[in-house]
Amino acid sequence: MKKVFLLITLLLVSSLWAQTEQKKDSVNQLEEVLLFATRAKDKSPFAHSTIKKEELATKNLAQDLPILINQMPSVVTTSDAGAGVGYTGIRVRGTDATRVNVTLNGIPYNDSESQGTYWVDLPDFVSSVEDIQLQRGVGTSTNGSAAFGASLSLKTLEPSKAGYAKSTQAFGSFNTRKHNISIGSGMHKGFYAEGRLSKINSDGFVDRAYSDLLSFYTEAGFKNQNTSVKAIVFGGKEKTYQSWYGTPEAVINNDTQGIEDFISRNWSSDAEAENLRNAGRTYNHYLYDNQIDNYGQDHYQLHFSHKFNTNTSMTLSTNYTHGKGYYEQYKDGEKLGEYFPTHEQASEKGDVVRRRWLDNDFYALVYSFNYKKDKLNASLGGGYNAYFGDHFGKVIWDSFATELPIQSEYYNNWGQKNDFNSYLKADYRINSKLSAFADAQVRKVIYQADGLSSDLLNINVSEDYLFFNPKLGVNYKLNNFNNVYASFAVANREPNRDDLVKNPVLPKPEQLLDWEMGLRLKNNNAYATFNGYFMDYNDQLVLTGAVDDVGDPIRQNVAKSYRAGVEIQAGIKLSDQIRIDANVTFSQNKIKSYDHLVYDTQYDPNTWETVSYEAITTNYTDTNISFSPSIIAGSTLVYTPFENMSVGIISKYVGKQYLDNTTDDSKVISSYLVNNLSINYKINPSWIKEISLNLLVNNLFDEVYESNGYTYSYYYRPLDSGDAAITEKFYYPQAGTNFLMGVNLSF
Repeated sequence: MKKVFLLITLLLVSSLWAQTEQKKDSVNQLEEVLLFATRAKDKSPFAHSTIKKEELATKNLAQDLPILINQMPSVVTTSDAGAGVGYTGIRVRGTDATRVNVTLNGIPYNDSESQGTYWVDLPDFVSSVEDIQLQRGVGTSTNGSAAFGASLSLKTLEPSKAGYAKSTQAFGSFNTRKHNISIGSGMHKGFYAEGRLSKINSDGFVDRAYSDLLSFYTEAGFKNQNTSVKAIVFGGKEKTYQSWYGTPEAVINNDTQGIEDFISRNWSSDAEAENLRNAGRTYNHYLYDNQIDNYGQDHYQLHFSHKFNTNTSMTLSTNYTHGKGYYEQYKDGEKLGEYFPTHEQASEKGDVVRRRWLDNDFYALVYSFNYKKDKLNASLGGGYNAYFGDHFGKVIWDSFATELPIQSEYYNNWGQKNDFNSYLKADYRINSKLSAFADAQVRKVIYQADGLSSDLLNINVSEDYLFFNPKLGVNYKLNNFNNVYASFAVANREPNRDDLVKNPVLPKPEQLLDWEMGLRLKNNNAYATFNGYFMDYNDQLVLTGAVDDVGDPIRQNVAKSYRAGVEIQAGIKLSDQIRIDANVTFSQNKIKSYDHLVYDTQYDPNTWETVSYEAITTNYTDTNISFSPSIIAGSTLVYTPFENMSVGIISKYVGKQYLDNTTDDSKVISSYLVNNLSINYKINPSWIKEISLNLLVNNLFDEVYESNGYTYSYYYRPLDSGDAAITEKFYYPQAGTNFLMGVNLSF
């Protein structure tokens, strides 16, 4: 019954559709010039959704940004620690976070080398956000790496006209707590200053998967009718105990014999074996006390916007980001030669504590010149990004009989990436009903890397790419509130660092041809959007389902693949007290031909030495792309018994996902439906501006589910053995019923 709730909600919205139109608002709300060139407008020919600060505030009680936007169409989220704090991930239309182009005030945020986004580095950033826009597909993305599934545009808070002070105190399950304070000066002759300090801690649902997070945000600026200048400094510091390893399938299923088989084939130590037998769904592979990720990141942004007259304006933004930190790891039974292969005692064995460091700098310059008059709205702009990253590892403790120097460095390499782009985009109103959109971007990327990798392999990468990314679209206005649109966009993107460094075959750049068509309807009490898409890929780098030794997904090119689907989003106000919003995505995500690799290692049973090592390839046709559910749906039912109180039931359904690209039904993440309860109550006493009380009960019906996983297959067999391949499967279990409760004080 629960699984059909969302579809019933959607049908209810459609059946109660009203046809009366509200009077057109005579006041045009002008968008901030700073984001003129990067935001989709209400009538842009692209699928997009926006969530504003008021909605974010009701559920911003400690969880990371991906969890807070989980209800957006086509979105699937996951949490390594199982409770939404720490390392979290997002997928849109089945594409992972490396395919989501993220900008903060128009500045690229995706890591230049991995192309991913790590929200754990910016805890509680949502408290400083005015709104978040998600554009699905290629969208209007201009700055940073190309969007291959979506664009996520974050706009920081508009300066408050009046001075204020705010504080949030939140507590919840797994010893989760959040404390922040925000202050603002208000506007004084155009000048203002604001700041925020936040602290978040959580033990996590998974054993030892704690998070210790600190962040800050400061802004000062000047703004009048024609000019805006603002300097923003923000950053975060995180310490998270690692839980990326996941939970073996046998532990998930409480399979006693399966656990023993896993222990035997993975040569588990006594402590690891005991952990496997006793931990259950909260299992964490790591037992070392300081198995942590320790990283800090600071951002410095300067934005200048100016309107020369009613028709022309410009923006200029600069950014500097510095990040530094390490991942500490305990390894037992290591050979000294695995760190120092030329050492005369290379065969000696011992235990090691190592740190893998990253020290990086990122510079960005973004500009645009904007023109708007009569029927034409145009922008000429571009950007330049430069990234410099040092990667190095140190042995900080060991048990080798041979004495090593303290903090011995065992590898060192660097990466440098330069990214240039220039674009011209325009909206043109052909007549009172028909408008056209065009965008042409040229992007140049140069990436170089050199040195010794963490696997002690030589790195020598020097690649450059030149891309042309055009976009075309039309919008037809049926009346003042309803319109239809269609668009075609091309996106090209380069492989990431791991693709280039770890792949034995040089990966190809990818290309996406994105076709979108939609209908938007709106009236007094209801709205609905219907969007169809066909994303046609050439040489898409798909996730193989496996991960490397630090949890990063492994990818490989497939010549032809596609993602096709229909997205439906609707909402209706049934009365002054009841409102329903719902969305559903139906899709097919296919690879036309896929070569699946399994590595075959044969060893001498007497010496345990490897005798042969080769790759076995099996071809599959018309298979499902990994981690791409065919159904994603969400709904929110809100009851407002009186003005200052609301009660909401928030539901999310995610269909079956395959762990790899073989469409093997034994390697799946099962479908799940999770319901949350949200209660918000506001008080306005005479001695304070406002008190807001918020309660969030997650997983209300205690659904047992996993939101992510990985798998890999291998042969490891003695000579002349005909044993079948072994397939390992790991999952990321999510917490059962849990809660977060907070109080927001506004002065």
